[in-house]
Amino acid sequence: MAKKASRPASPLTFDLPVSLIDKIATTQSKLGLASTSEVVRLALAKFNFDRFESTREEHRQISVRLPADMKTVLTRQSRKKKVSVGELLRASLDELAAAKPTKTKTAKGKKKAPAKKAVAKKAPAKKAAKKTVKKAVKKTKRRR
Repeated sequence: MAKKASRPASPLTFDLPVSLIDKIATTQSKLGLASTSEVVRLALAKFNFDRFESTREEHRQISVRLPADMKTVLTRQSRKKKVSVGELLRASLDELAAAKPTKTKTAKGKKKAPAKKAVAKKAPAKKAAKKTVKKAVKKTKRRR
């Protein structure tokens, strides 16, 4: 029986930090390899996938509403800085979370406590509403 021919190599493109690309070049010259592809193939051949554990934090997707002018600024800045909109959003949220909490003004000019406190106050009200709905459902079931 004839052996199946192996598939030809195909290109695979991905982003790497410049520091890692520098490490690839250093390894290539140190080991006398002919190309970046050879360095990557060697690294993958020696890598123990069973021991690998990701250090990346779990991500979740959120959806927010932004005014058109704010969205425009965000997309322009992402192009200007050559980063994703998500990266700018994460950086701005990290900076806000690290800043000392201050009271903010609402559109009407009233002072408002930081959002965390407002969310905590609203949560019990929702639970109470659910209980009343459940009680009403139970009462209607008993009558039948």
